[in-house]
Amino acid sequence: MMIALHARDVLDNRSFLFLLPTGMEFQSINPKDGTVIASYRVMGEDEVASIVEASHAAGKGWGITSIPERQAALNRLADLLERHQSTLAQLMTDEMGKVLYESKAEVKKCAQCCRYFAEHAPQLLRPKETPTEAIRSYLMLAPLGVILGIMPWNFPLWQVMRFAIPTLLVGNGVLLKHADNVFGCALALEDLFAQAGFPENLFRILLIETLHIEAVIAHPAVEGVALTGSERAGRAVSRIAGAHLKPAVMELGGSDPYIILDDADLDLAVRCCAQSRFRNAGQVCIAAKRIIVTPGIYDDFLDTLTDIVDGISCGDPYVDTMTMGPMARDDLRHNLQRQVQDSVAMGARVIRGGDIIDGPGYFFQPTLIAEVDETMPLFTQETFGPVAVVCAARDESHAIELANASRYGLGASVFSSDLDRAERIARDEIECGAGFVNAVVKSEPAIPFGGVKASGFGRELGSSGIRAFANLKHVYVD
Repeated sequence: MMIALHARDVLDNRSFLFLLPTGMEFQSINPKDGTVIASYRVMGEDEVASIVEASHAAGKGWGITSIPERQAALNRLADLLERHQSTLAQLMTDEMGKVLYESKAEVKKCAQCCRYFAEHAPQLLRPKETPTEAIRSYLMLAPLGVILGIMPWNFPLWQVMRFAIPTLLVGNGVLLKHADNVFGCALALEDLFAQAGFPENLFRILLIETLHIEAVIAHPAVEGVALTGSERAGRAVSRIAGAHLKPAVMELGGSDPYIILDDADLDLAVRCCAQSRFRNAGQVCIAAKRIIVTPGIYDDFLDTLTDIVDGISCGDPYVDTMTMGPMARDDLRHNLQRQVQDSVAMGARVIRGGDIIDGPGYFFQPTLIAEVDETMPLFTQETFGPVAVVCAARDESHAIELANASRYGLGASVFSSDLDRAERIARDEIECGAGFVNAVVKSEPAIPFGGVKASGFGRELGSSGIRAFANLKHVYVD
């Protein structure tokens, strides 16, 4: 037998060593120093089938519970998240490397998500009357059944909650295939849902390899799939879901443009761009990945952003003075290094950073690169790391053209002191799922989240997230 860390009981601060048989397939690696945190065995086919069927059975009962019962469960879950904030934050920082204060903020955001949907459940789930000749005619939201979520590692709790909470609220069961480097977070969530009093097996974790996902989607008890991940993964999973006639929501990353017009508030624009780009070590799908600046403000913007990059402290994510931790995996920083080097070879100019930091752990220098154009990898590919890319636009029209010169369309932000002008551009001109004005693109419970083009389809959160995996069922009484 081998000993491996297990997330159960971690929330009670008890020992959480658990004996697992040999034949481990997954390891959780601390990106701060490359040490092994935990090992997990791959679940066998029979075990997975048993979990899927148990979740299906649990969902049958959950789907007919009252709205007040669902509200109470969500509020209990929020209480637990708040009570165990420090422990959960430490687990996130251990597994994927974000600085500790960011991890704590993520736990708080998850609790807020639970409370938002609990508070607004009656309005979100209320049947909508439809005018017909019937005595009663209305559209209601009915659950579909068990929904599979395939989630990434960059926000180990929030990515799960923004999919799972609306899905559960409408009456579905949830299966989670999390990224294998954050299985500890996944198992901690499973424990939290159980402690909060959700029905046994309603929210379950699948410790499976990617090649087994197709069989889970094909299972008759699974009624839909949500994925947040790469464009390649989205194409594969949506193809499988389509083959089995099952609804899907795909959030596939982005290359968000931030347009800085000549009349923008310089300090605000720079602060928002830096916050967006370097938060979570730049590993954010809605980060400011292409900062497009018009001539009248370009030089001042670049100088001010350089000063901010100089002030970023990169190091041990548990040290309070650090503002950026390591990247989550070694392969990710080497891919980022390749994107930088290839773009520099094509004419991009490194202002600060631009390379891997030698030593233990998966650290990458806070980086600022200018003179990037639409032919370079830093423009055409999604960058997932602490690299701020600045592009020069000739004027407003050219800035809009550059913003749309991407196969991605997740979020976008426009900075200008003329609110009507900025709103027009964000609303009418930019091809994206969410247009922001003078603000960082963000996800929050009330705002439908998702994109267009290669950024995917469907929406999470808000009223759209409630409908994503609901049967829009019409009832006609005559």
